[in-house]
Amino acid sequence: MGRRAATVLALVALTLSSPILAACQPKAAVAPAAGDEMSMGDAKAKVTLVEYASAGCPFCAHFDTDVFPAFKTKYVDTGKVHYVFREMLVGGGSEIALGAAGFLTARCAGNDKYFAVLDQVFHAQEQIYKSGDIKSGLLPIAKANGLSDKQFEACVNDETAINALNARSEKAGQDGVNSTPTFFINGKKTFEGVPTPQQLDAAIDAAS
Repeated sequence: MGRRAATVLALVALTLSSPILAACQPKAAVAPAAGDEMSMGDAKAKVTLVEYASAGCPFCAHFDTDVFPAFKTKYVDTGKVHYVFREMLVGGGSEIALGAAGFLTARCAGNDKYFAVLDQVFHAQEQIYKSGDIKSGLLPIAKANGLSDKQFEACVNDETAINALNARSEKAGQDGVNSTPTFFINGKKTFEGVPTPQQLDAAIDAAS
């Protein structure tokens, strides 16, 4: 199982206010990758896997740390699968705050560092929750990826970027996604929750 979908209205000092449930309009398929989305692999691959996930979601962190590395090596790096990541804000309180701040930081670091930053956030997620200090948990990651203290503060409080993230999260709900992680293969919802490597293999084989 994953985390319930939500949107964010504001981010002030790394605290998001008034989360609300995203409107869900289930669809049989989702659109291909858009220009502002992050992806890996050959865009012309026969199989496209789209993951809807949150940087604040523990289930998403589990997929990133325990399942994704082998999947990437086997399918993305070999050109067999085009992987698309879609940002979604889920849960409440600290989960939304970490999700939003993590995504904003990854985007501020630049497209070429986006997935590296996101991976670092996922690996640090448990410790950040234990500490209760999102800013102190993310700042070292931001600095390690080229952002100064000042740039980090500006990044996570950028109203335009926050509104854009909120819109992306709302769009995920309109795609028929109400929990994370959720996976679509070639436009069709295939998994809700973390699939096993064997389940991924079977689904990708069927789509190939």
